[in-house]
Amino acid sequence: MRTDLIRKAALTAAGLAFTGGAIAGPVTAAFAAESTAKPTSQPQSQSQSQSQSERKGHGERQLGVRYEAQPNFYYCGPAATRNALSVQGKDISVDAMAKEMGTTEAGTNSINDITPVLNKETGKSDAYHSVEISKPDADATQTDRLRADIVKTVDDGRAVVANIAGTSVDTDGNTHSFEGGHYISVVGYRDDGNTVRIADSADANTAAYDITVEHLADWIATRGYATS
Repeated sequence: MRTDLIRKAALTAAGLAFTGGAIAGPVTAAFAAESTAKPTSQPQSQSQSQSQSERKGHGERQLGVRYEAQPNFYYCGPAATRNALSVQGKDISVDAMAKEMGTTEAGTNSINDITPVLNKETGKSDAYHSVEISKPDADATQTDRLRADIVKTVDDGRAVVANIAGTSVDTDGNTHSFEGGHYISVVGYRDDGNTVRIADSADANTAAYDITVEHLADWIATRGYATS
């Protein structure tokens, strides 16, 4: 695997701007397909996670997430990875993952620093691999692959972790801007993967939202994502 395939930038600078200079945290909540974030003090058991991970209908599935907001402006990589692993019933310290990823106040360098941690905590060396979207705008082939990767990964009971940059708009018309870069988790899909569910650690007030896969592919462009 090439270690230089994804642009290395200041991945969390815009996350700081997004929250007005600070991110309150950690904030922990559980959310399922039809809910907004709700406070909880107990981690989900594996059976609870499975009960929230059933297919809702044709072409739709939502994984149960024990959401936690990132505790500072540069921990989006560890926090996104922690939220992704929570769908497998795991509750891992973001500090421990930050150490493994080499996260500093400049952020986490690339998705290639996150994929090995996902594999280690999943317990399989090949559970995840990194995929690059090298162009400034994703083409149809890259978008189709992202859609298929999300559906496969979620159907396997796992979440995708994506390294995104720039500004995008969710299906409710709300803008999400991370010009310096950010990491998010993809924890569900509907409409056969044409719309996907995001768990975003930047702000507990916008912990979950939906976005089209075309917008997500363009958001990932020049960077990459970790998928089954």
